[in-house]
Amino acid sequence: MTVKLNKAAFDHAKSLARKNQTVMDERDDWSEHAPSADDENAYLEKHGWSEYGKWYLGVDTDSSEETKGHYKFPYGDFRRVHRCGVISAESRAAQNDYDDITKAVAELHELLDGDHA
Repeated sequence: MTVKLNKAAFDHAKSLARKNQTVMDERDDWSEHAPSADDENAYLEKHGWSEYGKWYLGVDTDSSEETKGHYKFPYGDFRRVHRCGVISAESRAAQNDYDDITKAVAELHELLDGDHA
């Protein structure tokens, strides 16, 4: 499995954060705030794979672009960036040595906390 930064998603997340389309929740809230499989399916049906992919900071280049398995490191609820999702992605990327994702997510985390500190 080769996972790399999804630049379109990173740019999308930064744009949303700059527009304050964020939820400043706590680290442990992600299990409750992450989109469910039903939420993902509904979004996919309405918006397609390209838009769906903008909500995942990593992509598995060994998986087809039109599978959920291609998309890694969700950060929001298909409307807003969730701080808890960013923190979760940051932690998991660092644990798995995905350096480009770790660096990008740290920048996103700083953008969130800097705007709302």
